Amino acid sequence: METNDKGERLLKRGVEETLVTDFATKHRSSYGDFLELKTLLNLQKTFQDPAEPDELLFLIIHQVSELWLKLMHHQLVEVRRFLRQDDFGPALKNIDRIKAIQRQLIAAWETLLTMTPADYMTFRDALGSSSGFQSYGYRQIEFILGNKDVSTLKVHRHDPEVMAELNAALNKPSLYDEVIMMLARQGFDVPADLLDRDFSQPYAGDPRVVKIWIEVYKNTGKYWDLYALAEKLMDVESLFQRWRFDHATAVERVIGMQPGTGGSSGVAFLKKALELKFFHDLYDMRSQLFYAQESDA
Repeated sequence: METNDKGERLLKRGVEETLVTDFATKHRSSYGDFLELKTLLNLQKTFQDPAEPDELLFLIIHQVSELWLKLMHHQLVEVRRFLRQDDFGPALKNIDRIKAIQRQLIAAWETLLTMTPADYMTFRDALGSSSGFQSYGYRQIEFILGNKDVSTLKVHRHDPEVMAELNAALNKPSLYDEVIMMLARQGFDVPADLLDRDFSQPYAGDPRVVKIWIEVYKNTGKYWDLYALAEKLMDVESLFQRWRFDHATAVERVIGMQPGTGGSSGVAFLKKALELKFFHDLYDMRSQLFYAQESDA
């Protein structure tokens, strides 16, 4: 502790003697090495030179969002793997992490909205035909969550490597396909045609599976793990819808009802996505559960 000329106390933390400061030593990695910061922090190539004030904001928000999407997809793959093993605990834990990631993605729109329409106009033309719809990280998430729409692959045809990844994802069972297969292993009467189907096609729900979920929700004590899983899946669905809604709202606030840079109708196109659902059976079960309870009374 020291004092200045005015007698005020100054606190100096300094550097502890045990802190590692010599990174010239072979095989010793620094924080910057571990995170490859020189690469990461030099990826923000602005569209115009000199850059417009809000270009860096726009660029970083979207790059960070892509990293969150990458992590979210990784966790969804993990959940699918645990469900395949009937391992409820780790599956539920990973879903909680997915929900935390989704909240980070939602929060990004609030930061982006510090950019006004006038700010965006200064560099919008530099975006050319680029659009968030072309995000293959987002496409992987939609596919694993069950929105298997092969027509969305058209925007990726120019990149064979990405097309190969997305085609592989298209043909794998979705997260909910794995849930249905797990229900069969848990002893429920799941129709064989749902267990051996073309997984590249979307699953739009089945009344036979809805009946299974009604049984689960009428006997939550007996089927607590399944009940908890279903509710967490609905959490993911709700947060995804909120992310979509906030996206559409943010775009409308910045560009109004103008067409999008990638050729879409803009806000109108984004709002169509709000009609999409991943877990149809869990919605249909809610509509029928109360009728089933009344009939049992």
